Amino acid sequence: MKTKLFFILSLFLIVAISSSAQVKVDVKKKVNDQANSRANQHADKAIDDAFNRIEDGIGSLFKRKKKNKKGKNSQVQQQQEQQAGQNDVPAQTEAATAAAETKPATPEVKWDKFDFVPGDQVIFEDAPSSDEENGEFPSRWDLYKGNAEIGEVDGKNVIMFLQGGIIVPYLKNSKEDYLPEIFTVEFDVYFKPGDTYKRYWVNFYDKKNQSRISDVATSLEVYVNGLEFGASEKRYPGTEMYNWGRNPVGGWKHISVAYTKGKFKAYMDDTRLINIPHLEGNPMGITIQGESADEMMYLRNVRIAKGGVKYYDRVLSDGKIIVNGIRFDVNKATIKPQSNGAINKIFKLMQKQPDLRFSVEGHTDSDGDEAANLKLSKARGKAVMDKLISMGIAADRLKYDGFGESKPIADNGTAEGKANNRRVEFVKF
Repeated sequence: MKTKLFFILSLFLIVAISSSAQVKVDVKKKVNDQANSRANQHADKAIDDAFNRIEDGIGSLFKRKKKNKKGKNSQVQQQQEQQAGQNDVPAQTEAATAAAETKPATPEVKWDKFDFVPGDQVIFEDAPSSDEENGEFPSRWDLYKGNAEIGEVDGKNVIMFLQGGIIVPYLKNSKEDYLPEIFTVEFDVYFKPGDTYKRYWVNFYDKKNQSRISDVATSLEVYVNGLEFGASEKRYPGTEMYNWGRNPVGGWKHISVAYTKGKFKAYMDDTRLINIPHLEGNPMGITIQGESADEMMYLRNVRIAKGGVKYYDRVLSDGKIIVNGIRFDVNKATIKPQSNGAINKIFKLMQKQPDLRFSVEGHTDSDGDEAANLKLSKARGKAVMDKLISMGIAADRLKYDGFGESKPIADNGTAEGKANNRRVEFVKF
């Protein structure tokens, strides 16, 4: 390699020195001499300058060649890479397609976790009333064991369980089977934050008055974070880390039960936790017990209602649907979460029957000022209409109105009558 480089330098040096007017010697001999001298670092100034010029020229030449070569190679390489990339596209696409075909697709899951719809005919209700005297036994109930009294929590009357009180509804026909083949039960119970192993029991027969014990001997047990009914038990979503005896939060829990010709479902707040397709035995009545060693277990808003005809059948026969399962905050048009079941039923009906149009009409009981009730009923009708529109029902299929206490369908002299009068009607137009 060094020999070749020396030969090339010599050729360029001959040309450069031959063209120089300052060089007067035998060029070939001088080149050889100076080349040897340069190798030993003793070349004179002229030869040294010539070598420098040659080196500069050769350097530029080689750089240009290298650059050109690199450019050509880069261009070729770029073309090759582009070609390879184009050739790889089908392979990559095929590989991605194959991977997509072999990878299981995420399933589309639909689950209606809250399908509770209250019965349309109330047969027993107790809030309890604001007229109940504090410290007295609740007038709408009868005592089986222990004790229970009226107390006040956050300005509202409640039933307080004392010494593990066990109570049953006070009904004229309490010795009979007063639960129909389709019914619903609702109530609110309170758990003191930090309590352990506190629970409520609901039996589906009247322990005091029904001499023949119901075949449904199993009780519904209500814990702060779940429900248990026989062999079925489930915790409320998000509280699975807690066992039955731990109380993560406490507070009020809304419990709902739906029974339809043997099918038994139980809900806590907005979620179904118990679902039994074929319940053995015949529910006959209701007994409620609070496990209490102190005065911190409360019951309120109890309602037992008879089930009714399917919504669509009601529209065909009556031209309207009467719904008392849509609940609001007291003296407000704010819809409570437990109303979602009934509203979802109306929504699904309107989805399946695109020609249906409803006037959403609010009604109240006779308590309070008549003008205020009229205004409130209109606001509640509008709130339900707005809710359905937000869910996807076209606005031109809905309108709203309210009639206050002017159109009662039951006696306002009883708690059950008032409950039936507090309703929302969906009138076909």
